[in-house]
Amino acid sequence: MNRVVLLGTKGGPAIRAGGAMPTSSLLELDGRRVVIDCGLGVSKGLVEAGMDLKTLDLIFITHLHSDHILELGPLIHTAWTTGLKTPVTVYGPPGIEAYWAGFMASVSYDISIRVYDEGRTPLDEIVTVQAYDEGLVMDGPIKVQALRVPHPPIKDCFALRFDGSKSVTFSGDTAYFPPLASFAQGSDLLVHEALLPAGVETIIAKTGLGDKLRNHLYASHTKAADVGRIAHAAGVGRLALNHLVPADDPTIGPQDWLSQVAEAWDGPVDVGVDGLEIVL
Repeated sequence: MNRVVLLGTKGGPAIRAGGAMPTSSLLELDGRRVVIDCGLGVSKGLVEAGMDLKTLDLIFITHLHSDHILELGPLIHTAWTTGLKTPVTVYGPPGIEAYWAGFMASVSYDISIRVYDEGRTPLDEIVTVQAYDEGLVMDGPIKVQALRVPHPPIKDCFALRFDGSKSVTFSGDTAYFPPLASFAQGSDLLVHEALLPAGVETIIAKTGLGDKLRNHLYASHTKAADVGRIAHAAGVGRLALNHLVPADDPTIGPQDWLSQVAEAWDGPVDVGVDGLEIVL
């Protein structure tokens, strides 16, 4: 079955009681399982989506913000302790190698003990970490392309398009960016981040961070109404809102998101919640 499971749908690194987890997704396409981003909770989310972690083999990271990468190393390590012995490839933006080297240094004692005491294959022998840039990232039965998107102050942030028997585009974190519509043109599913202005001041109050955070949110993310414009221009089959800002405001419900998207998009749309399965 071809499907996307939104494992974590919250924008930003904070977690709150009863709220959504940060960003991660599972794409199952033509027999391949691909993890896109590894925010906190990705390991448990994958297991709850029915994935045997021993089968982990392909991961893409859109950018190096912590809510997209914090559990990358722990996911791979957890899969390894579950019994993973086969190769894993991680594609990420420039800087991904430094992250991986730092993670491996932090768990070097545990890894060496488990290799010696439990007979495990050394983790560094099965993991390949590769930086990618805009353009073709992977070719074959599943083709993967990357588009650099604006997410200031981060330079290397990418939308990703996966083409096989179905086409799925993930926006990554991005300000409103009309070229993304061309990149996603004709996709069966567009998974796009979304910001609801009505909830921004609540986030500012909760964090106490003031104008700098407010300015970042508006400069680096896409208002829900503009997400509808991208979906319409791209002519996608379905739209899913992900990386919601905010995702844990009790005064905001699905209809608030849908009403904004509907200004430009009248096609099928899902408002992301953790564990949501979308069959392609």
